[in-house]
Amino acid sequence: MTEGRTSTPGDGMDYTGKVVVVTGGTKGIGRVVSERFLEWGAHVMTCGRSEPESLPAADGRTAGFLAADLRDADQAAAVVDAAVERYGDLHLVVNNAGGAPPADAATASPRFSESIVRLNLLAPLHVAQRAHQRFLELRSDEDPGVVVNIASVSATRPSPGTAAYGAAKAGLLSLTQSLAVEWAPRTRVVGIVAGLILTEQAHLHYGDDAAVARVAGTVPAGRLGTPDDLAQACRWLGSPYASYVSGSAVWLHGGGERPAFLDAAD
Repeated sequence: MTEGRTSTPGDGMDYTGKVVVVTGGTKGIGRVVSERFLEWGAHVMTCGRSEPESLPAADGRTAGFLAADLRDADQAAAVVDAAVERYGDLHLVVNNAGGAPPADAATASPRFSESIVRLNLLAPLHVAQRAHQRFLELRSDEDPGVVVNIASVSATRPSPGTAAYGAAKAGLLSLTQSLAVEWAPRTRVVGIVAGLILTEQAHLHYGDDAAVARVAGTVPAGRLGTPDDLAQACRWLGSPYASYVSGSAVWLHGGGERPAFLDAAD
C-alpha cells in the first residue's frame, strides 16, 4: 500500500465495512478510485457495459461487478441494488462514468449528441435517484448517504470539439445543486470539477510525451492531475469531515488554466 493512503480504524477517513458504488470503475480514473476505496476498507461495486478481463482489486479483495448501460434507468438502478443486495448497505456513490470522443458540433449527428448527454447527465441522474431511494431505507438524517458527481472544467468554460459533453457536465453541476436541496438531509449531493487528468489514455487527448509535458506546463501546479487526486477528493467528500458540504463542487484543477491574454500581451 502506498504511503499516505492508509487510515486509522475508526477515524473519519476509514471506510472499513462501508459500501461504495463507483460507476465506470473498470478502467481509467474509475478503476483507480475503486482500488483506493478497496485499500481504505470499503466494499466496492462497479459496473461497465461488459465485464473486463480483470476487476479492480486491492489487499486481497476484489470489487463486485454488474454489466450495465447506465443510460438505461432500469440498468442504472440495478447497479445500486446489486451493491445493497451483495453487501447489505450503501454509503457512497461516485458517479464517475462518462466521457466523449471529439466531434465537430456543426456536423455531429443528433444520435451522437443525444448519446453524450444521456451518458454524462441522465445516467448520473438515474444512478442518483436509485441511490437516494436506498438511502431513505438504509441511512439516517444524522448519517446520510452521499452522491459524488464527477464533472469537468469543460462545464465551466468553452469546450470546443466536445460541446455536447461540456453542456452535459454543466447540467450535472446544476443537477448537483438541485438534488442537494430536494434530498437533504438524508442524501448529500456534491460535485467535483475535474481539470486535466493524466491517465493511460492521455496521449489520445494531448499527443506524445512531449505534448503532455507542454500541456502540464500550462497548469499553475506544474503537472496534470492524477486519478489518485480524484480518489482522495472522493474519500474526503464521502467522509464525516465533509458533512456540511452539499450542493457545491470542489475544483480539482491545480489552479486552473492560465488566461490566454497574458501570453498574448506585450
